[in-house]
Amino acid sequence: MSDLLEVKNFSVGFRKDDGYCYKVVKDISFSLKKGEVLGIVGESGSGKSITALSILGLLPYPKAFHGKGSSIKFEGVELLDNPNIRNYRGGKVGFVFQEPMSSLNPLHKVGKQIVETIILHQKLSAKRAKAKTIRLLKLTGIQNPKAKFEAYPHELSGGQRQRVMIAMAIANNPDILIADEPTTALDVTIAAQIIDLLLKLKKELNMAVIFISHDLNVIRKIADRVLVMKSGRIIEQGKCEDIFNHPKERYTKSLIYASNVSKEPNNNQNDFVLQAHRLVVKYPLKKSFWGKVREYLYAVNNISVKLKAGKTLGIVGESGSGKTTLGMAIAGLNKFEGDIFYKGQDIKLIKNKELRKKIQIVFQDPYNSLNPRMTVGDIVGEGLLVHFKNLSKNDRINKVVNVLHEVGLKEDILNKYPHEFSGGQRQRIAIARALVVEPEVLILDEPTSALDVTIAAQILKLLQKIQKDRGLAYLFITHDMKAIKAMADDIAVLKDGKIVELNAAGKIFNQPRHPYTKNLIYSANLKKQFIYKRR
Repeated sequence: MSDLLEVKNFSVGFRKDDGYCYKVVKDISFSLKKGEVLGIVGESGSGKSITALSILGLLPYPKAFHGKGSSIKFEGVELLDNPNIRNYRGGKVGFVFQEPMSSLNPLHKVGKQIVETIILHQKLSAKRAKAKTIRLLKLTGIQNPKAKFEAYPHELSGGQRQRVMIAMAIANNPDILIADEPTTALDVTIAAQIIDLLLKLKKELNMAVIFISHDLNVIRKIADRVLVMKSGRIIEQGKCEDIFNHPKERYTKSLIYASNVSKEPNNNQNDFVLQAHRLVVKYPLKKSFWGKVREYLYAVNNISVKLKAGKTLGIVGESGSGKTTLGMAIAGLNKFEGDIFYKGQDIKLIKNKELRKKIQIVFQDPYNSLNPRMTVGDIVGEGLLVHFKNLSKNDRINKVVNVLHEVGLKEDILNKYPHEFSGGQRQRIAIARALVVEPEVLILDEPTSALDVTIAAQILKLLQKIQKDRGLAYLFITHDMKAIKAMADDIAVLKDGKIVELNAAGKIFNQPRHPYTKNLIYSANLKKQFIYKRR
């Protein structure tokens, strides 16, 4: 079978304002056959998305440039510097971007945005284009497509918006669909639905798919062949199962092993450090003319959990399940009904300052939780000014340096700012900030969701070591079942503000009882899905 897409000796560089040029993709070559799924995997900065955007000429030219001899051919036609490239965008080649909310126009209804591309490429009437759009929305699994046609992007869920982007990408029956990290921002069950949808559409429309991700587990579920990229180069490529079962390069092995962080057994019978009984967090939805609340949204609905010293309670569920709201309530940052006890004492009777010292939080996005105007030394040491007022300046600095060493950072970063660090380094700084005041409980709210797979594995191993050394109790909040499996002793599964299952981690994974729990575990399964595969 001849190649549908052929990339040869391809390079991408960028010019800075001072005239300096640097390469981000370096002399790569690969091909794509009709009906094939090609997975491109690598960490942030490896050149995956830059390569994909280059296929349709979507880079910021002339600041971006291609090296001498670079070639991208679609059915033998050169695409680089092709004056007719617009005929290929959305026509021969569809593109699904990572974040649909920023890719869809917030001022236009989603139906209109799909209709535009159909009229542009197929010259259909507005009436026929609308009818086709509704069929496409139905094909991609959108419920009540006629109503969703009239919806604005902000009125749809993340999974629905991604389905709209897929409908737009396949509107003109493309030969190639490029999906750039289409599941990264989605919950595990929604991500599994999107993967199954792409495989189903690939079979029905006989499309070739280029699927870009930093998550090898996702790549394994969908790809026929895999390219592994690092620092702008392809370091390994081959059949999917060959790459996963017999990786040759050290970097490929590190990516595969990074997704398999294991939990060390923890059989200590410690006392309860936190106990929450019948917690309720609710928000007013509707009020009467006189201002009386007539209807509430129950974000947390009659939840009871217990946490032992030195152990980890995993809180897992999809977005909107109430995970973070529960964590904030336990930390005393949300108004709640019910009772929370810290070492047997009602937290309502504990001084707010003392509670903040004992229970610290590490947030999901360290970049937004770290003050960009403060140095690392000031960020980490700020809590000491509140909780350890009697420390001298030198003792305070020494304490900050020691905790930075504990999280794997050097003291020469004290005078640097958050923007000077990678995502993994910023998360280490956030952990150091929480540890410096010597807490007994850490609430970890999605601490690895924004990180590449290898960096996430490093953070999980770091958290395991810190817990072992300090005897900390963790409340670990996430939608990532693999992270939960690596960290949790016990697991509470949340859905719609309620606990649907609460048990030891081993029983949750090996003998789940509730259908929702089974669906979460199945969706995170490492095994490749063959439901829609041709072979």
